Amino acid sequence: MGVTKTFHLILPIVFSVISLFSYQYEQQRASTLASQSLQDYVQNPLWQTSLPHDGNALYERLSPDYHFKFFQYIHQLVGTLNHTSGQLHPVNDDMIAALFSQDLSNTRVLPQGRLQVKLDDSHIRIEAKQRFIKTLSVIWLTYLVIALLFSILMVRLNRAIRYASNYIDTLSELKFDALAQSAFRGELAPLGQALEKCRVSLNSKYNEIQQHNTKLNKQAYQDPVTLFSTRAKFTEKLDSLAQPGTHFGVMAIIKATELGQINRSQGREAGDDYLAGVADCIRTSIQALAQAECFRISSADFALFIPDITLKNAQPLLRNLKANFDLFQQKIDVESVAYIGLVPYQQGNQALSLVYLGDAAVSIAQTMGPNSFHIQEQLNGDELFGDSKWKTAIDDIIKRRAVKFHAQDIQPCRGADKVYRELLARFYSSQGKFLPTATVIAMAERHGMSVELDKMIILSTFKLLIDNPSLPGAFGINISSNSMTQPAFIAWIKTLFVRQRQIACRIVLEVNEAGMQANINQAHKFVREMHGVGARVAVEHFGMGFTSFKFFKEVRPDFIKLDGSYTLDIESDHNRFFVKMIVDVARKESIGVIASSIERQEQKLILEHLLVDGLQGYYIAKPQAIVRQNEQSSVN
Repeated sequence: MGVTKTFHLILPIVFSVISLFSYQYEQQRASTLASQSLQDYVQNPLWQTSLPHDGNALYERLSPDYHFKFFQYIHQLVGTLNHTSGQLHPVNDDMIAALFSQDLSNTRVLPQGRLQVKLDDSHIRIEAKQRFIKTLSVIWLTYLVIALLFSILMVRLNRAIRYASNYIDTLSELKFDALAQSAFRGELAPLGQALEKCRVSLNSKYNEIQQHNTKLNKQAYQDPVTLFSTRAKFTEKLDSLAQPGTHFGVMAIIKATELGQINRSQGREAGDDYLAGVADCIRTSIQALAQAECFRISSADFALFIPDITLKNAQPLLRNLKANFDLFQQKIDVESVAYIGLVPYQQGNQALSLVYLGDAAVSIAQTMGPNSFHIQEQLNGDELFGDSKWKTAIDDIIKRRAVKFHAQDIQPCRGADKVYRELLARFYSSQGKFLPTATVIAMAERHGMSVELDKMIILSTFKLLIDNPSLPGAFGINISSNSMTQPAFIAWIKTLFVRQRQIACRIVLEVNEAGMQANINQAHKFVREMHGVGARVAVEHFGMGFTSFKFFKEVRPDFIKLDGSYTLDIESDHNRFFVKMIVDVARKESIGVIASSIERQEQKLILEHLLVDGLQGYYIAKPQAIVRQNEQSSVN
């Protein structure tokens, strides 16, 4: 509600209250006068004298001194001496005067009878009415004057505000007309001065803003890590290709598949360095192509447009780009750097189909070995965007048990015994080329093959430990949360672990916290069943859920592995407090706490001070390949 409406609402209320007080004052004054009149009547000395016994004579005796509204004399013995005059409750037509009516009644016992009277209060009422009307006239005339003056002032103020508002609108349109100072007089003068100062300042900076506009626009649409254009510019590029025209060329979709793994194991700073390295490889490969355009279209995906070139002429570029990725892979020691899918484009075609085609080409390239590329001219149905090839590839991995292991040590703390080593699965194709682990696991879950893949990994782990009796200690195996909820899988693993108890006692099954959070009762049952066959369970990426502490009481795993985000910001008071709280609660439940993604000495020292049970990360130990001694052994 505005000031004007509020004032016009409050003002009549205030004057109504004043009017009410005025009425109460006049009512009190009239009541005082009435009390005095009645007191004079009661205390009149004539009541001490001899009075007539006849009612009419008594009335004639008293009426010169008093005006009666009602007079009634009742003789005790002779009814003819009774006398009544006036009305006890007369009708009053004056409504305002009636507001000040007074009760001036009196009953007196005389020697020969009883006298009941009601004195006339009209003079009191009329005087109170006149005074009240006069007071009300002054009050409400004052109200009208104040309301009128306020309205006039508000009209002037609103006119100035509208002018200032319109003037500000013109400033927002970069119009700098002179300000009418006459609209800002008196108390509005500071507003006029501020607007004038604003006009001068904006006018002086306008040219400077125009000069920097191009530079700022470029920075807004440039990815700070790779220095490529952002997804917004990529969308504009696709929109331009959808317009009718004759231009043609090729588009390459490049997927940096190791970003997630590097972020988890080495930290986001290392992930940014990895992306910058991928971008450098792309720039080096296209440095001779001045018209090529590069975009970072998601966290790990890039798009490359090369106009006026055919698929055949683009193949040398693909081989050069793969060679650069291979060199970069040797420097950073990862499974692969990126995969490339190449598709042709013709201006005027549907841009969405172009993106689908590129995704399909990348999916197929991922089944062909590290840093591979695939050229997809059109969707012919047999690749199903790469899905069927992945399903075939995973089925082949499971049948051939095409997995090799790397082991990463976990350093024990607080003088504890060695914790365990985590086994990292590396899958390879029938040509012996490694496939991206994260993609293999994701595609296995997508096609409902995660349980069979987990079985193959567990069997391969048992085979590894049987074939290599010299490998000491316990080993952690990652399994999907989907497998944990399958009764058939639990029955299978229990049967295997019972038959191989000497191996089972060295196994730590690692399950993601998010999957266990989804079904805490099933997670508790899984942990209980694994304890029953001598194995242990670890919860990885712990601390990301809202109910993480329920694990301590309800699930009771053997280890919890803190999510790497806590290590990344362990210098912050919040993360230190949270980790300390987890360690304190876990120790009471005899649960080991392992910190992951240790990449700096400062992180290691802080976490040791917080009394965690184990440390894992590239600063502690890098994954090392495990070579089997006997590839022909099998688990019976």
